[in-house]
Amino acid sequence: MYTEILRIIEGGLAKDPSKVYNYAKLLADKMTKDGDEKQSKMILKIIEKKEPANAVTMDMLLATPVDNDSRMSIVDVELPSKDKFAIVLEPLLQNKIQDFVNAVKHQSKLISFGIETSNTLLLYGKPGCGKTTVARYISEQTGLPLVVARFDAIVSSLLGNTGKNIRKIFDFADDKPCILFLDEFDAIAKARDDQHELGELKRVINSLLQNIDSFSKNNILIAATNHPELLDKAIWRRFNHVIEIGLPKESEIADLIKKFTDSFQTDFLEDKKKYDRLIKLFDGKSPSDIKTVVNNAKTQAVIHGNGILTYDELLFEIYEFNNHGSISFDKMIEFLNENGISQSAIADKMNVSLRQVRNYLNKQ
Repeated sequence: MYTEILRIIEGGLAKDPSKVYNYAKLLADKMTKDGDEKQSKMILKIIEKKEPANAVTMDMLLATPVDNDSRMSIVDVELPSKDKFAIVLEPLLQNKIQDFVNAVKHQSKLISFGIETSNTLLLYGKPGCGKTTVARYISEQTGLPLVVARFDAIVSSLLGNTGKNIRKIFDFADDKPCILFLDEFDAIAKARDDQHELGELKRVINSLLQNIDSFSKNNILIAATNHPELLDKAIWRRFNHVIEIGLPKESEIADLIKKFTDSFQTDFLEDKKKYDRLIKLFDGKSPSDIKTVVNNAKTQAVIHGNGILTYDELLFEIYEFNNHGSISFDKMIEFLNENGISQSAIADKMNVSLRQVRNYLNKQ
């Protein structure tokens, strides 16, 4: 509760009624959960008499700041999911994410022990590995909306406006309980010694650093990048939690296949040989890649099949995905045959005669 009290004091000193209201309401909600309903009702009674016109409501969350040049909104707001969902990561990573969530939830207790905390998290890793999913998971776990910065709009055609847009985003997120999420962070946090960058963009990074420093004391800031090697060295020091989200290992791939196929009847989940082969074929792919392949196979199962997701169909989609949609008749036959598909099933799937399949395989 110390966190909310500090933010209320900040709002009062800055003569910001909306910040006072928003964090006082959050404090009252926490008191109710902790069983102190009497104090909670007293706080609510006081603030409801003086409710500011711009208190946190859906209307306010939708009234997002815009770039003066393009008039594009520079943030999107996502409300926390009402449905509980689990992230599929290796246990060590899940523990690290949970440690961050717990630090956020117990910030008031940490402050009471004199521990200075900064709720800043930097996620990095290859595209499609789940960085955005982790941010949404933290939103769901904390019950706080996700304010997502739109870098396509932030980087204005008028370079002088880019720094102003960054300031607008931090100001927008600063006076309400929320999580500020800076996705594709490298777009504005590139190293200042990059010889290809203009002086104005280097000044933008200095502005970004200043905004992070003033924002991160009591707020939640999450940034994500696919290119950690591009980040300015000073950026790394601004985040007290840094987590690499890597490609899934075999156990996570197995869980992802189950997760993405849970609404379908399959012919491979109970067949250990087929299931193990699929896990190996998905090795090196991101969760996003695996989901794409499975969804394509499910689509074909509904349109052309009986709604049963088959091992054969998944193999076909894996081959197409690996070859970016460029299908070689001979190579497809070879791939399906190597992975245990019968010659008759290959002929049926490829819409060719069994003789053609046999002739090719015999040549091999």
